[in-house]
Amino acid sequence: MIRQHQFTKVELVSITTPDASLAEHDRMLSCAEEVLKRLKLPYRVVTLCTGDMGFASQKTYDIEVWLPGQNRYREISSVSVCGDFQARRMNARYRPGDGKPRFVHTLNGPVSLSAAHWWLFWKNYQNQDGSVTVPEALRCYMGGIESIGKA
Repeated sequence: MIRQHQFTKVELVSITTPDASLAEHDRMLSCAEEVLKRLKLPYRVVTLCTGDMGFASQKTYDIEVWLPGQNRYREISSVSVCGDFQARRMNARYRPGDGKPRFVHTLNGPVSLSAAHWWLFWKNYQNQDGSVTVPEALRCYMGGIESIGKA
């Protein structure tokens, strides 16, 4: 259940100028972190070394959530700045004040937890009796249900 290959997710995509791309990368990371903070899931952010990044990335942050049953963190998302790699492939440019066309920078990363990540709640919110406490931030979407017990 840890690795699923088909699921729906919300992807953050930003297109920016080269001088703003690293700041935008940090902003996108903070958006992804905010979701985890509101859900009160323990997590950490890891900056990947070049050997672990995708070939299009200039810099990548992995976001990992703690799984108490496994006594380890597991990656749930990556936020990457791709520089002008994707822009060159699609010929996406902008024209700054000097009038000379330049390639934009692109960034991307999933920002929301999807159905593929339900096990994060199960692992982090499971009670002694086997029930799972619904995180407070999700109760308004669950009709006020505070916990899910055995059928």
